[in-house]
Amino acid sequence: MTTAPVTADIDLFADDVLIDPYPTYAALRALGAVVYLPANDVYALTRYDAIRDALGDPGTFSSVKAIGFNPGVNEALQGTSLASDPPMHTQLRATLSANLTPRALRGLGTQIDEKADALVARLAAGGGFEAIDDLARAFPLEIVSDLIGFTGEVKANMLRWGQAAMQVLGPMNQRTMENFEIAGELYAWCSSVTAEDLTEGSIGRGIFDAQSRGEIPEGTAGNIIHQYLGAGVDTTIAAIGNVVALFGRHPEQFELVRQDPSLVSAAFAEVLRYWVPIHAWGRKTTRDVEIDGALVPAGAQIAILLGSGNRDERHYADADRFDVTRNPVDHLSFGYGPHGCAGQGLARMEGHAIIGALAKHVQSFRLGDEVRVPSNVTRSIEELDVVDVVPA
Repeated sequence: MTTAPVTADIDLFADDVLIDPYPTYAALRALGAVVYLPANDVYALTRYDAIRDALGDPGTFSSVKAIGFNPGVNEALQGTSLASDPPMHTQLRATLSANLTPRALRGLGTQIDEKADALVARLAAGGGFEAIDDLARAFPLEIVSDLIGFTGEVKANMLRWGQAAMQVLGPMNQRTMENFEIAGELYAWCSSVTAEDLTEGSIGRGIFDAQSRGEIPEGTAGNIIHQYLGAGVDTTIAAIGNVVALFGRHPEQFELVRQDPSLVSAAFAEVLRYWVPIHAWGRKTTRDVEIDGALVPAGAQIAILLGSGNRDERHYADADRFDVTRNPVDHLSFGYGPHGCAGQGLARMEGHAIIGALAKHVQSFRLGDEVRVPSNVTRSIEELDVVDVVPA
């Protein structure tokens, strides 16, 4: 027997929820696997199994005109692999993923490790640093710009374009409206970019080569390149900032990694599980669907709360504890199923490189001031001072 989903008087995009969503996630999980939120007109998926099942079923939970929470951004994203379903998604995704497989990235690994090592060694030697601008932003922006072949104007605008692309996925609030014009610059550039605008030998050039060979439809290369900037940069910045913040809050966990570098991979997985970079992600139901005994109607806007699923005590023991020995390889922060993050291999390489470099070059540190500002989709730290650094 099915029932209507329970309703909660919660605004997912209220400032206090965006700053720290975890109390809200816990309250929603206690209510059910799916909770209807009239303030946002969404059905929020809150528990691990419900989220994973939905992500693995694009036939029922569609990405078409659905991943954002306002119609304007969903219209603008049409034709991208993020906002498409199979079979179109499969075709677009193949070209995107081909350049991001472990084999394709293998030659990049040493370069990423060396860049991380040099950057962290320099920052540690100074006795203190600002973790977001000096590390979390500087490192992935350099890696991605070189990888995709961005130069000039686009390289200079990567940060603001990437941030805006995530902000406009929210509902039509002030944050969304303020960022539409900036996101529009990114859309305009992606619609006009040519192979010659990108560095020879780069992944970006490779995507245009695939278009020339007919592997993807004419005119879609720019849409694929959009995904690198629109979905990959801001989230990686958030994850690296979270590495520093969580090690600073839990020095005993940092010491475990320092003493046992084989924990680097598990530590990054736990950072991603504990503090997910993405607050909410959209889908729409294509039919009436039952979720844990509750009936969600066809055409419903779904809000997938990845961070709530990652803290579901039904799936992870002692889920609110940060534990670098946990190794939660099945965390939801990279999504799951056909739309699982295409760039997760690159993100792992970057995260592992930073954690390894911190463990090598830093004996201990303290956190100074931390500043967070509300953001519709990416949950990240805006400023984070690292002080009293003792080099290793």
